[in-house]
Amino acid sequence: MCTSNKYIPVGCEIIDIIKHTDIEWTFRAKTNTEKVKPGQFYEISIPMHGESPISVSGIGDNYVDFTIRNVGKVTGNIFKYDIGDTLLLRGPYGNGFDINEFKGKDLVVIAGGSALAPVRGIVEYVYTNPNEFKSFELIVGFKSLKDILFKKDLEKWSEKLKITVTLDSADDDYKGNVGLVTKYIPNISITDLDNVSAVVVGPPMMMKFSIIELQKLNISDENIWVSYERKMHCGIGKCGHCKMDSTYICIDGPVFNYKFAKNLAD
Repeated sequence: MCTSNKYIPVGCEIIDIIKHTDIEWTFRAKTNTEKVKPGQFYEISIPMHGESPISVSGIGDNYVDFTIRNVGKVTGNIFKYDIGDTLLLRGPYGNGFDINEFKGKDLVVIAGGSALAPVRGIVEYVYTNPNEFKSFELIVGFKSLKDILFKKDLEKWSEKLKITVTLDSADDDYKGNVGLVTKYIPNISITDLDNVSAVVVGPPMMMKFSIIELQKLNISDENIWVSYERKMHCGIGKCGHCKMDSTYICIDGPVFNYKFAKNLAD
């Protein structure tokens, strides 16, 4: 999907809405997905209210998923839409995850809460093509039982892949893992330190301490990949809201190799 003017959005039909929690829903929009990668984002426009950059949470045959949290003016209006309505989209933008970079390796994905959305496409690919990877593990943390996203996906993925779901806190009826994702990183299985890739996406502090735990396992910075989402606005490097040093997160990122990303500063 594209237009001759990068500022002009294109109308795309909503073909499904999946409600995960009271404030987090996935909107599936019909569009061309030929050049879309996990980790990229679109700008979703709401006339008279503005636009918001939203990561791609799924890529299918002629549709993309956007998992959106109802937290503001733009997102609040998106939640008023129904199946059959039209979303105004422009994109995809940014630098996504190159799955070819991970093939033939031990791949570890660590995500915090809603950050499972931008890496969901990676997990889906591995689930469909497990033989293209030496091993795979997903560690994902949520605040509580009611905050878990993509429950059906997590159940499906667990049939073939090693999936660790953990909660920050849980009631007495919960029998699963409790604790931060960092608690489970020392348990990951790695067969070859020179042939491993780790993807870390989530809140800044979660990412910081997850990377420290990976470094304790002697995983090098050049084998770690991160996604930074920060104050993106225009999506095409014109407004400067997301600039760090001379790097525009919306153009050069949001996906970066950590060997480069660790040196970014305001």
